[in-house]
Amino acid sequence: MRKYFIILSTILIALASCKKDYLQVSSDSKYEGDYVFGNKEEINRVLTAVYASLMSSDTYGNAYFSTFALNNDVEFTAFAGELPSVNGEDFRAFDGAAHAGPVLRFWNKEYEGIERANIFIDGIQNSAVFNKDDKDLTQMLGEAKVLRAMFYHDLVVMFGDVPFNTEPSMKLGSSLVIPIKDRNEILSFLIQDLRDAASGMKYANQLSHGIERVSKEFCYGMIARMSLTRGGYALYPEGGRGTMKRMTDYKDYYRIAMQYADSAISSNTHMLNKAYRNVFIDEVNNIVTSNDDPIFEIPFLRLSSGNVGYVTGGAVGSTDNLTNHVWGAVNGGMRLNAFYHYSFDRNDVRKDYTVGMWNYDAAGQPQVLVDYTMYNNKWSKLWSDPSRALGNSSTGSTGINFPYMRYADILLMFAEAVNEVEEGVNGPNGAKAKAAFKQVRQRAFPAADQPTKVDAYIATAASSKESFFDAIVQERKWEFGGENIRWKDLVRWNLYSKVVYDSFKEYLIVASMAGGDFMEGSDKYQTLPINKFYKREANPNNKDIFPNTSLPIIKFYNPWEAVLNPGTDWLTATFYDWYNVDTSMPRNQILYSFRGYIKGGPTGNWESFDANNLPPVRYILPIPSQAIQLSNGVYKNNYGYN
Repeated sequence: MRKYFIILSTILIALASCKKDYLQVSSDSKYEGDYVFGNKEEINRVLTAVYASLMSSDTYGNAYFSTFALNNDVEFTAFAGELPSVNGEDFRAFDGAAHAGPVLRFWNKEYEGIERANIFIDGIQNSAVFNKDDKDLTQMLGEAKVLRAMFYHDLVVMFGDVPFNTEPSMKLGSSLVIPIKDRNEILSFLIQDLRDAASGMKYANQLSHGIERVSKEFCYGMIARMSLTRGGYALYPEGGRGTMKRMTDYKDYYRIAMQYADSAISSNTHMLNKAYRNVFIDEVNNIVTSNDDPIFEIPFLRLSSGNVGYVTGGAVGSTDNLTNHVWGAVNGGMRLNAFYHYSFDRNDVRKDYTVGMWNYDAAGQPQVLVDYTMYNNKWSKLWSDPSRALGNSSTGSTGINFPYMRYADILLMFAEAVNEVEEGVNGPNGAKAKAAFKQVRQRAFPAADQPTKVDAYIATAASSKESFFDAIVQERKWEFGGENIRWKDLVRWNLYSKVVYDSFKEYLIVASMAGGDFMEGSDKYQTLPINKFYKREANPNNKDIFPNTSLPIIKFYNPWEAVLNPGTDWLTATFYDWYNVDTSMPRNQILYSFRGYIKGGPTGNWESFDANNLPPVRYILPIPSQAIQLSNGVYKNNYGYN
C-alpha cells in the first residue's frame, strides 16, 4: 500500500480539481466516472488519495502532536510569555487566534480529505461495476466512509459545529458556502452511516495490508468512539466563552458504544499479547502486526512523511545537522506534564516506556532533563534497530506509523459504556466489562503483582458506578500517555476544567515552596525528590532496560525518594528549579502555561477561581479567518474569539 502513497495518481488530479480552499467550489469540475470507477484496480488507486490526506504534516504527520496537543495533566508544553504570541499559535495554552496559520492549514487539510472521500463514495456507488454482494467493493466503500468519519470527528471535537456536506463539491451547483450543522446531527449521521457500512467490511486479518487499511473492527471502534463523543459533554456557544453540557439522549449513544465495542471484542481478531513497550518499539521498526493491540495505524512512509519519533522521544542534538550515530537528530518537543510520572504505581511497566527523563547532546552523551516537562518516550527514533535507522543527517519524515486506535482503547470504551448504561458493572454485562478492564491492566504489571494490582484493584473499583468510572479515568491516563487522547477524554467527561485548575495549582504550589511559601495543598508535595541522583553508564545491551542497545544511558538512584546521601559516585540534578529568586516569584513557565484559562503573575486570575464552580476551558478552536471571509460572513466565531 505504501508505494501508492508516494504519488497521487493523475486520476486523483482529475477527480479532486477543487481550489485550495474547500469553500471555493469549482462548479464545472468534472471527472470521467465510467473510467475511474470502471475496475477495482483503478478504484483502489483513487482510495489511496483519501488516505493521503491523513498523512499531511498539517494533521497527523505533525500538527496533531505539536500545535494541537492541548495542555493537561498528561501532555504539556510550557509557555513563558505573559501575552499571546502575535502569530496566534498558542492553542496548547488555550490562547490561539483565528488568523493562525496552523489552524487554517488543519481546516483545509481536513476538508480536503472529506472532499476526496465524498468524491470516492459518490463515484463508487454510481459505478456500473458496483455490486453490494462484491466484498472487495463494499470494503473499499466502507473504508472511505470511515475515513470521512475520522475527518469529521476531528473537526467536531476541535471546532464544535462545522460545515457539513456529504456530496462532491461539483454537485453543489451555485451553493458555494457549505452550511454549518449542529455537531450532534453530524455525529448521529456518521454513526448511522458506519453502522450501515460495517456489514460489508472485512477484518484486518483478511486485508492484504492489515491494520494499515481501515477494517471492520476499526469501523466498530470508530462507531464506539463517536458515540461516546456524541453522548459526552462538549462546549457550546452560550454565555461568553461557552457552556459545558451534554444532550438528554446521551445514554442512547452509550448503548451504541457498548454494542459496537462489544462487537469488536467478540470478533476475537485482536489481543494484547505483545508487551506494552513492544507495541511502540515495533512501530518504530515498521513492524506491522494485524492481530494485536493496534487497530488502525496511519501508514507513513520512511523519509517521506510523518514526524512521529521526531517530535516524540527524548531530544537528540547534532553538530552541523549531523549526529555521531545512525539515528539522527530529534526535536522531542511533544512533552509530558512533570508530575505525570509520579501518578503511576511504582511497579507499572508503562511508566518508563512512556516518560523519558534524559536526552542526548551532540556528542551522543545522555543529559538529565531539568525542565518544566518530561519527554514523551513513545516512538523514540533511538528505539529502532540500527539497520532500520534513518541515518545521521535525518530529522523528521520518519515513516513511523501512528496508532490512531488501539485495542486497549476499545476495551476501556466498552467498560466505560457498560458502567454508564447499567449504573455500575454488576449488571448483565458487568463481568465482561471487568474482564475488558482487566486485559488492559494486567499487561501493565508483572505476574507477582497481579493479585493485588489487578484482581483486588478491579474488585474494589467495581464496588460502585462512581469508583469504577474513576478507575477508568485513571487507567486511560496511564495507558494512553503521550498519544494526545487525554484532553479529549477530559472534555467528554466534563473534567477538563478541574484537571487544568489542579495542574496549574500543582506547578504553582511546588514552585512557591522553593521560595518558602507553603501555601494550602503543599503537604502532599513534601516528599517529592527535588534532587535526583544519577550516573552515566555504558549501554547494558538489554532492551528490557532500554530499547536502544548502543548509546550510553542514565541510571537514577532511588528516583522515587528524596535521598540525601547516595554516595560519591552519583551526580546531582536539581529538579523543580521553578522559582526565580530575582523576582521572588515562580518562573513564567509556571505562571503562564495555562494562561488562556488560568494564570498567575501581575495580571493573574487564579485567586479569583472557585474550585467548586470552575468556568469551562475554551478548548474549541476558532474557525480560520480566511474561511470566515470566504463565507461572506455566513460563518462566525463564538467562545470569545475576536
